Amino acid sequence: MSEPHPLIHAAAQTRARIDTSKPHSARFWNYFVGGKDHYEVDREIGDQIKEIFPGLVDVAVTSRHFLGRAVRHLAGEAGIRQFLDVGTGLPTADNTHEVAQRVAPDARIVYVDNDPIVLAHAKALLTSTREGRTAYLDADLYEPEAVLEAAAATLDLSRPVALMILNTLGHVADYDQARGLVHRLMAGLPSGSHLVISDSTATSEGMIAASEAYNASGAVPYHVRGVAEIAGFFDGLELVDPGVVRVPEWRPDSHGSAIPAAAVDAYCGVGRKP
Repeated sequence: MSEPHPLIHAAAQTRARIDTSKPHSARFWNYFVGGKDHYEVDREIGDQIKEIFPGLVDVAVTSRHFLGRAVRHLAGEAGIRQFLDVGTGLPTADNTHEVAQRVAPDARIVYVDNDPIVLAHAKALLTSTREGRTAYLDADLYEPEAVLEAAAATLDLSRPVALMILNTLGHVADYDQARGLVHRLMAGLPSGSHLVISDSTATSEGMIAASEAYNASGAVPYHVRGVAEIAGFFDGLELVDPGVVRVPEWRPDSHGSAIPAAAVDAYCGVGRKP
């Protein structure tokens, strides 16, 4: 009997890694932003959390809008042509490469995730303009130097890169470790590179209760942090105006939403490496 084709074998291995018995952060978030890539277990915890704290849907939607505004600023005003998106999550509309290449068709984007669900959808991300390039790495945030080494196959790490880490760092339970991982990634990027972070914050009882319910569901835990801790990720960098603010307050434009900023328990910022 002949061996299966390598691509078929790889697809089978990926499917085998997908656990549909427990909620999953990428699928859960995909449900909240109106995507289609989720299972009943994700919708169940999503609906439960909506009852506890409906505002988490606003966090998901406004964080997605922030991604677009930040990438448009970086590809436009800041002149960045390279993006390293770590903790990609599942593709929806207006992914990093789509936004960047609309502004700068020659932009290069590398997506990084080690999740089997995301890997299964990687082909949806691997599109690009003719002038630019888009790549996907099955790699781990906990191995920053390996991420940078692999990204160098697509990106020129002697030139500025925008490091995007959106709604991902909460998976790292220890704050000092999370800061260390960010620092190690930025250490491998040259002057003029930018760091873009957004994350849910422990700024209301509702958000804290939602976080506790999610973590009790059997999913990989996600830890919400204080605003000062989010700001701490940018130590040593030059914050781009308006600094570390609630997600809807970062350079709002017509691409945003009418959700009041004060109702959103998520903060974000963009910093430039001197």
